[in-house]
Amino acid sequence: MRVETAEGEAFEQPYADLLVATGGRATTGGFDVDGLDGAFTLHHMDAAAAIDAYIAEPDDYDPERADVSAVDRDRVERNAAQPAPESAAIVGGGYVGVEMAEALSGRGLDVHLFQRSSHLLPPFGEAVGERAADELDARDVTVHTDAPVDALVGDDRIEAVRIERGASDADAGDDRIETVPVEMAVVGVGIRPNTELLDGTGVELGEGDAIRTDDHGRTNLPHVYAAGDCATATHAVTGEETWMPLGLTANRAGRAIGATVAGDPTPVGDVAETAVVKAFDMECGRVGITDPEAARDAGFDPVSETVTAGSRSGYYPGAAPTDVTLVADRDTGRLVGGSIVGPDRAAVRIDTLATAIEADMTVAEVERLDLAYAPPFSPVWDPILVAAKVLNGSLDD
Repeated sequence: MRVETAEGEAFEQPYADLLVATGGRATTGGFDVDGLDGAFTLHHMDAAAAIDAYIAEPDDYDPERADVSAVDRDRVERNAAQPAPESAAIVGGGYVGVEMAEALSGRGLDVHLFQRSSHLLPPFGEAVGERAADELDARDVTVHTDAPVDALVGDDRIEAVRIERGASDADAGDDRIETVPVEMAVVGVGIRPNTELLDGTGVELGEGDAIRTDDHGRTNLPHVYAAGDCATATHAVTGEETWMPLGLTANRAGRAIGATVAGDPTPVGDVAETAVVKAFDMECGRVGITDPEAARDAGFDPVSETVTAGSRSGYYPGAAPTDVTLVADRDTGRLVGGSIVGPDRAAVRIDTLATAIEADMTVAEVERLDLAYAPPFSPVWDPILVAAKVLNGSLDD
């Protein structure tokens, strides 16, 4: 293998086995954030340090906050010298967008969150997205849905974001354009895998243009493995190739490949798209296939139900409404997806559904699970059991 360093040095590096773990990077969509002060993406420590410096008052910023080797010091110093913003736009209502809305609001900024579709957190489903939006709104974050941002406006420093709504949203063309003044923008519209390192090698790419791997992380190139945000995986529900750039997926695959090349062949494991995120006090979780249309595309006949149940016994302090959505296949009764949202330990409950999906359990089997009960922790019928009971009835209709 030929190695070229950032300093221009080149040398040959022999290997017995090679693991490619180049990760991913934030995409900017159609937005040009380079050269526009106050416009950021966020995927690594360097960007986080730059944002932290930008939102601080120049006289108050402590350079020691960015005292780590991964940080571009020149970029931090440039941002620290900028006037502190009072308002911010977040483009994209996914994981990064929702969490940044909370973070920037906590730093005293007037925050606007823009999502092109009808609800936040699209992979989590409508019930979760609506409750997350309500929580953000209650914390003075202005949520704009059905609001695709068309451009970042500004010459040297960002001044506004421009929204161009669909023709059906207004009678006159001019009314479709809306400009929201802001002094900062974070673009969180997705990531892409870093695969350029293997250009010209003949490596096969798969879902999301990530490196195609088998169940042990092997690529089509001899003795070359790939893991993490740059590699594909197998979906636990469909059995098909997928690309799911999440933390546990990356860590688990890297560990498994390490065992394999050391002589203990270890599968990297399937992924069920299990994820959690919080919006202030609202906890959100999802797993599997939560969108009925996506379930149909995967060959299922989906049936979905959403229920609201208490997080603890109703008479116990702290009980709060918890929404659970379950999706099942009508033909087999198999649970194929689910989501949970609520302010009282809702997110951790998603692990029960993740385990059920990994075990190919039916909704009837989930309904019969012996989940723990005590008033401080759960009602007699846990919200998951209530949802399974309702969905099981719908499967019989």
